Amino acid sequence: MMNLRLSLMPLLFLVACQETSAVPPLAGASIGGPFTLVDQNGQSRSDRDFTGKYRIMYFGYTFCPDVCPVDVAHIAAGYRAFAKVDPARAARVVPIFVTVDPERDTPAVLKQFTAAFDPSLIGLTGTSVQIAAVTKAYGVPVQINKRPGNAAYLVDHGRATYLMGPDNKPIALLSQDATPEVIASELKKWVR
Repeated sequence: MMNLRLSLMPLLFLVACQETSAVPPLAGASIGGPFTLVDQNGQSRSDRDFTGKYRIMYFGYTFCPDVCPVDVAHIAAGYRAFAKVDPARAARVVPIFVTVDPERDTPAVLKQFTAAFDPSLIGLTGTSVQIAAVTKAYGVPVQINKRPGNAAYLVDHGRATYLMGPDNKPIALLSQDATPEVIASELKKWVR
């Protein structure tokens, strides 16, 4: 009887570890919240429009000279790779690009930007107050570096990419340097 118990111990440990790993890494985190913004087509969109869908939430800006376009390209490619393998589950995912530079990122600018990456990518903008509220809710730091008389400026911002659940709660943080394969793997792991 003792040998049977000892031989079952590794199996019980393995099952316990698997159950623990099924808990989303951001479960219970205070990330996200209600928002009402405008999409790339000029339509008002709120967080409620995405209830029942998983969301990939990325914050950046279209005039970004280097990082944002690469990140969005990886997100779009990872989403497409996941959709190729499992189109039914991918239909439950909405990739979203939220600008941190609402002054320059109008709906027309976002429309051109999102179209360059994937037709399913939604771009969101709003007033400075609305964007400040949504970036605060998602814990994304933003610092606009304007110089008087200079229309060209950079925006320092956090590069967090969140996977949000159908209940609008955070599930996981997608690595800021994730390859499309890693993003597809994370979607496969968490999207039900």
